[in-house]
Amino acid sequence: MPKIKTVRGIEDRKVVSPKQWITARKKLLVNEKKFSKLRDDLNRQRRQLPWVKIEKDYVFNGPAGKVSLGDLFGGKSQLIVYHFMFGPGWGEGCPHCSFWADHFDSVNFHIGQRDTAFAVVSRAPWKEIAPFKKRMGWKFNWVSSFDTDFNFDFNVSFTPEQRKSGQAIYNYAPLDMDIDEREGVSAFYHDKNGDMYHTYSSYERGIDLMNTTYNFIDLTAKGRNEHPESSQDWVRYHDEY
Repeated sequence: MPKIKTVRGIEDRKVVSPKQWITARKKLLVNEKKFSKLRDDLNRQRRQLPWVKIEKDYVFNGPAGKVSLGDLFGGKSQLIVYHFMFGPGWGEGCPHCSFWADHFDSVNFHIGQRDTAFAVVSRAPWKEIAPFKKRMGWKFNWVSSFDTDFNFDFNVSFTPEQRKSGQAIYNYAPLDMDIDEREGVSAFYHDKNGDMYHTYSSYERGIDLMNTTYNFIDLTAKGRNEHPESSQDWVRYHDEY
């Protein structure tokens, strides 16, 4: 039986008849259906997590000036926040977070129909965020947490003391941190009484669901085709490809 040429990201594959391919595809389909059911159950478990009431008055800076955490809901009962790695003085946001952010505007067409708002929060001052956002052409709501504890409270920013002592907590565990900002996503709920609750946060690979590009290329023969020790060394700002 002939084989296709081996290239990076593709192991040797048999070339078979359509009938043989259908047999192999149906075998994989059984596992795909199992995975879908497991994912549905995991989503259910996520929705059943207990909540934590937000006690602090977080006030951010954005294009219209001061805005509260409650303002970010925009009249919706749910809010998703992406914690974008962009520290004070960086000049540019993280290129990998930018890879994720390239997908956010399209989502905003639809999630509002499910009573959900979306915002991006970074610790860099708004005056540093604004020109970078303009350069990237993004429209989503982006605010600065520079004058608040927000990033520190949600364990995506780290003080020099935390990094030096090895006491930084990221992804729910101590981590030897060599950078002062990390990525993540958090979800919040706003009830009719005006009370707000933290309902979920995820970090590292937990944000993969927000990257549509990966979901597309995972369907291909090569898949992500990334270097195992530097998986995103190919990523650039979208205006630098």
